[in-house]
Amino acid sequence: MKLRNILLATCILSASVGAVAMPQIAHAASVADLNQDSEKAIRMLISTNPAAAAIAKNARAILVFPNIVKAGLIFGGAYGEGELKVGQAVDGYYNSFTGSWGLQAGAQSYGYVVFLMTEKAVSYIHESHGWEIGVGPTVVLVNEGVAKNLSSTTMQDDAYAFIFDQQGLMAGVSIEGTKISRIKTP
Repeated sequence: MKLRNILLATCILSASVGAVAMPQIAHAASVADLNQDSEKAIRMLISTNPAAAAIAKNARAILVFPNIVKAGLIFGGAYGEGELKVGQAVDGYYNSFTGSWGLQAGAQSYGYVVFLMTEKAVSYIHESHGWEIGVGPTVVLVNEGVAKNLSSTTMQDDAYAFIFDQQGLMAGVSIEGTKISRIKTP
């Protein structure tokens, strides 16, 4: 009986969290909004993070997701739309989806940028039918510890990811288990 009550409470709370997060997820951004939000996110990240600024100078392309919404209670998910920029031009639009399970509860939003450093990484994202982070090119999640040890001579990985602008209440943010897929113009 106790387990049944716990499962019922979990389902009700999951539905409540999903109901709050889903309107934001379901609303696809217009191209103009996505372009503006992406540009703003890149400028903010580069102006506030010296490691990101240094990496950006050498990046072949930048994959930017300005707003990811994450919600979960035991089972969770995160979704957002972004764009791939090569130089100043938009090379395509993508979505980012993460599914997770485990000890988790809450909802939050954040953004992330992946600096693609090699032609191999750029080609992989163009040629794959959905890039799963952790499969394919090597992606390093840059935190304060990693950033202190980065220099133009130590940057040898295919891609570097930065998570920024976290808001809300949820323990932990990760890009592991994330699938990035090309989408038609939103």
